[in-house]
Amino acid sequence: MDDRPRYMISVAAELVGMHPQTLRIYESKGLLRPKRTSGNTRLYSEADLERLRLIQQLTNDFGLNLAGVEQVIRLEDELEQMRRRLDRMERQMHAAINEVHKQYRRDLVPWKPPIGIVPTSRR
Repeated sequence: MDDRPRYMISVAAELVGMHPQTLRIYESKGLLRPKRTSGNTRLYSEADLERLRLIQQLTNDFGLNLAGVEQVIRLEDELEQMRRRLDRMERQMHAAINEVHKQYRRDLVPWKPPIGIVPTSRR
């Protein structure tokens, strides 16, 4: 998801069909954290817009109040953190496995049985 800040509050509100004051309320409740310019202007990213759409869905379609929305978003954020952690652990595990494979390939000497040790087939 693109998290580059690009939309001013009026544009972001229009894109998601909300009033700009609603976006300010969501920010004050900690449901959203838009970036700020040096002049303190809020700038919203595509990821912010997706979060606003999720809030809209949770309140309109599922009837959650803002406290319920806050819990769902907190759980979503925790789940995303766990996914990133799991991805990082899987990459580390695969790197470690590859290192083990490289090491035993280096240490492994191609083995050929000495002549005369292996019985030949009898007819």
